Amino acid sequence: MLEAAVIGITGVLLALQIRHTKPEYAVYLSVATGVFLLLLAAQRLEVVVESVRLIQSSISIQSSYIQVLLKIIGITYISEFAADICRDAGYSAIAGQIGIFAKLSILAVSMPIVTALLDTIHSFLGG
Repeated sequence: MLEAAVIGITGVLLALQIRHTKPEYAVYLSVATGVFLLLLAAQRLEVVVESVRLIQSSISIQSSYIQVLLKIIGITYISEFAADICRDAGYSAIAGQIGIFAKLSILAVSMPIVTALLDTIHSFLGG
């Protein structure tokens, strides 16, 4: 975490210095810092994925549920990253649209789980 904090603060300080003379380069520096931090996060995400797979093997959860969970995590990280870049560049409306699209994507990806849950409830109620 300390490494990510130092990289983030360094990127921001450099972008602030450049912003007065070349604002477009400040945005590029911000994006590059964000991509670098996203790559660091992806390394940490591998540990989480392995832990989830270990849990899956020990309590026998269907792999499709785990895949949906991982897709939702991926959608969340990518959409937040893209929306933050848009906000940083001054395009809040586009950032908002990315957020809406991400929510709809998560809803679409999770529909098989919702359907399975409703089927389970229906079978418990004697359907």
